[in-house]
Amino acid sequence: MSYRISILVDNESWILPYAETLLAHWKEQGHHAVLVRTAEDIIQGDFAFFLGCVRIVDAALLERNQHNLAVHESDLPSGRGFAPVAWQVLEGKQTIPVVLFEAQADADSGAIYFREEIQLIGHELMNEIRVLQAQATLRLCQQFVEAYPEVHPITQQGESSLYARRTPEDSRLDSHKTLAEQFNLLRVVDNERYPAFFDHRGQRYVLRIEKQSPVLSESQK
Repeated sequence: MSYRISILVDNESWILPYAETLLAHWKEQGHHAVLVRTAEDIIQGDFAFFLGCVRIVDAALLERNQHNLAVHESDLPSGRGFAPVAWQVLEGKQTIPVVLFEAQADADSGAIYFREEIQLIGHELMNEIRVLQAQATLRLCQQFVEAYPEVHPITQQGESSLYARRTPEDSRLDSHKTLAEQFNLLRVVDNERYPAFFDHRGQRYVLRIEKQSPVLSESQK
């Protein structure tokens, strides 16, 4: 069965190269798939996938497809909102749910189709976490198309909570705390867009973090 599929990435998100990979996969499978950068360019079809989107899509545009799908990295309805991965890493979580759900006008409220989990060890930086996040996203999107129409949505249940939008101020370090105490914050900063920083003696300093290599014990050297 061949489907008409739109993939929308409405900003310069890190997910864009992975969306292109997904596009190529579906084309190879014989689907009519397009990658669009504005909601107005979504084609009339079967499925529209919203990846890394930051703008609310008009209800009339949602009607162009039988199903509108989005991915969110929390145990919905808990953790609706923005930057759920970063907030959960800051909470110290090492198991992060990833769900594929029906996108609706009321953000992050639609029925859930598929779910999996990202497992973290605790040393991963944001660039590594994003790879795991993207791989889970692609698997869930492909799973939906391959399983359709044998998909069985489950209504979200339980108490909802909302994560706030992160701002550059959320990358502020406390100069009176150790790096170890603030390591999870360092894990979720973006070295280019919102690097870690601190103010000291009337000056602002920026810290950039990257992983070099594992530290060998004396017995391993």
